[in-house]
Amino acid sequence: MAVITMIEAQKKNSGRYNVYVDGAYAFPVSESVLIDFRLYKGMEITKDLETQLVDADNVSKAYNRALDYLSNQLRTEKEIHDKLVELEIPEETITLTFQKLRELNLVDDAHYAASYVRTMMHTGDKGPRVIRQHLRQKGVGEKLIDDALVLYTPEDRLAVGTAAAEKLAKRYHRQAFGTQQQKIRQGLITRGFNNDEAGQMIASLDLTPDLDQQHELLVKQGEKIWRRYRALSPSERKYKTKQTLYRKGFQLDDISQWLADLGESAE
Repeated sequence: MAVITMIEAQKKNSGRYNVYVDGAYAFPVSESVLIDFRLYKGMEITKDLETQLVDADNVSKAYNRALDYLSNQLRTEKEIHDKLVELEIPEETITLTFQKLRELNLVDDAHYAASYVRTMMHTGDKGPRVIRQHLRQKGVGEKLIDDALVLYTPEDRLAVGTAAAEKLAKRYHRQAFGTQQQKIRQGLITRGFNNDEAGQMIASLDLTPDLDQQHELLVKQGEKIWRRYRALSPSERKYKTKQTLYRKGFQLDDISQWLADLGESAE
């Protein structure tokens, strides 16, 4: 029967030990494995036990790598799994590592999803659809996402979305009023709010156009467009100009009046 003849601490790796069997170096183990298996000098060791020790040490190393990855922020199971795969850790070792992580409550996708939703509610500007997409990418299951999004109440969504809408309104305040509202709505939808919610958020801003500013924008853009179509016949030039300005968000009555001021018929 083989016997452990020496257990020596590694000089460069704290918490790691070299095990010698029958006077020769056999394998390394972590301190946790040393304690769990109660290894000592003079202990008899079989090939089967040696295999268990090597496997347990591989799990210990993978567990410590997982802890390092978890040290800065919460992670989902998929993120941890992908990281361990990236470190070329065998799948069977990863499976055993996750058993240990779960036993110690160090991985919990439900907790991750709830924490992420709360963080986005208080510090972000994203709606449920974008939050769901992010959690899916992180590997969180649909049921856990649904449960977490319950925390994001309609009142919370309205508050977050309205704050985002206010910023968008300032960003696009030099646009035609119709375009400003369109871009605010699109910005909210892109952030993950639905169309009805976007409408409520825009309505809550109670936006009104600055008539002087809108007229100045109309004149400035209208003159450029009018020059662009100077090669067309008068009627086609007027039609193209009116069509382009309308697409840019200006009101038809304002466009017609401006064209009339140029000496063109509004009809």
